[in-house]
Amino acid sequence: MKTNQFAVYQVKAGVETKDLRFRSYAYAKEHKASITVKNYEQAYLSVLLPTDTPETIWQRLKKQPKALRGHSIGVSDVLVLNQNGVVTSYYIDKTGLVALVGFIRQNSSGTLVTIDTEEFQVEGRNGTWMATDETQVDGKQFFLLESEKYRENADFIIVDEQGKFICESRSGFDDAALQRIRGYLNLPISPQLTPPPMQKPPMENWQKYYENGEYLRAAEITEEQNYNMIDGRINNLPTPRVIGGRISVLDRLKIKQAEIMQKNGKAAPELAMAEGMERNRK
Repeated sequence: MKTNQFAVYQVKAGVETKDLRFRSYAYAKEHKASITVKNYEQAYLSVLLPTDTPETIWQRLKKQPKALRGHSIGVSDVLVLNQNGVVTSYYIDKTGLVALVGFIRQNSSGTLVTIDTEEFQVEGRNGTWMATDETQVDGKQFFLLESEKYRENADFIIVDEQGKFICESRSGFDDAALQRIRGYLNLPISPQLTPPPMQKPPMENWQKYYENGEYLRAAEITEEQNYNMIDGRINNLPTPRVIGGRISVLDRLKIKQAEIMQKNGKAAPELAMAEGMERNRK
């Protein structure tokens, strides 16, 4: 499989695979059936979308794609994803998807570690270790080892198929561990494994000017009706008040003054006279 594709594998025909074909995962495990690629054949291959997850792919596959070469997709089939060189496999069971370990194995005859490895000694690490999980990155096999003495009370370690120590991990093959593996292989870090940069929430215009202390803020506060009109421009003019059944002359002149200030920055000389008239009317 090329990078960023997914495939569906179906059980081969034959007597030797009868304990796998259309069987639940529990049945296959109970009868010690070998859920590995040697007992399967590829029935469907497609492009993996950036937003795809195993669950979303499974929902699409329920519609039975036209390019399917085998029988209808269902129980005992295996879904294999290759995302940026990281291969993961899932058994399609009656109630959903079950993550598989070791479905596709590319170990050479000279490897020291397999998924069945126990009592393994790692250079520079005390005690013995056993394999509990595996993954493939860029076609290379890596194994998660657990301390046989301390079990879950100690960190896991990740090694390659030759048993070379790569890194420690508290959460298995998480994003941080996959980044370390990619660094070990001198591969570029996948954008999907890098968290997006933190961004400040956008501010309203009035917040920007209030926070930055622009000189227009003080002038605007005297003219605008509320803070959501403070935007660096004296252009949000108030509505004149109605006093005693008549429109306020003072308010009308303030609006006029704001228009003049917007044009040339000078206040209207009539404002002081209008303020006196307004007080006399009251």
